[in-house]
Amino acid sequence: MRTSHLKAARTTRTALLVAAVAAASLGLTACGGDDGAKDAGSASQSAGAPAASATTGTTGTTGETGTTGTTGGTGASGDASSSAAPAAAKGSTGGTTGGTTSGGTESGQGASDATAPVCAYGDVKITAAKADEVPTEHIVLTATNTSGRACRLLGHPLIAFGEIQTAKDVPPVAKSKPAAPVVLNPGAPAYANVRVSNGGVHEDNKVVKEFNVNLFAAEGPAEGSVVVTAPAGGLAVDEAVAKTGYWTPELRNGADEF
Repeated sequence: MRTSHLKAARTTRTALLVAAVAAASLGLTACGGDDGAKDAGSASQSAGAPAASATTGTTGTTGETGTTGTTGGTGASGDASSSAAPAAAKGSTGGTTGGTTSGGTESGQGASDATAPVCAYGDVKITAAKADEVPTEHIVLTATNTSGRACRLLGHPLIAFGEIQTAKDVPPVAKSKPAAPVVLNPGAPAYANVRVSNGGVHEDNKVVKEFNVNLFAAEGPAEGSVVVTAPAGGLAVDEAVAKTGYWTPELRNGADEF
């Protein structure tokens, strides 16, 4: 009987130990499972965050910023190019026209070509200067507008190296004719290059102390002329070879060399 009781007690204790071990094992498994789940969740969140951030960054940067920037930039550039090209073309045309007017204004031309009256002999002061050469073969005539208003200077100077009634006409050089009308603002000059001789000692020259310059009117030579004083020492003029250039806002290399 005593032996039976001992076996029963041992069996009971063994069962209790097994139950305790099983309970502890279940508790540990449950705790480990929660921690693992938390760790897995954290890892999942940690791994998910960059993915979401990368997706947002890609969409935001490439999709929104990149697309908007590229489209906007291209659109802006395209719009600027589309509108800048005509503006540049207008600016260029305006610049050319304006340059002609401005350049003309600086060198003597005004803007109202069609409406400006023709310069009369009393509207301009004409002076003569020897060219920088030895011997003197050319002079430069300068006509300055002294009228106080803009006026058009037509054609070329009508020069008489001697008595107006008997002097030979000095022919113009066609290549020196300007493309646009010469309109002088008040105080502005125009120029004409004039050949007076070939510089040869055997030419049929005559010494001229003063000479007459007439202007063109709309229908032909104007009434009256300007008496021009020759440069110091006078001019040795050969009427047989004398030629004159057209009035221009400035002397141009090539066109005014003859």
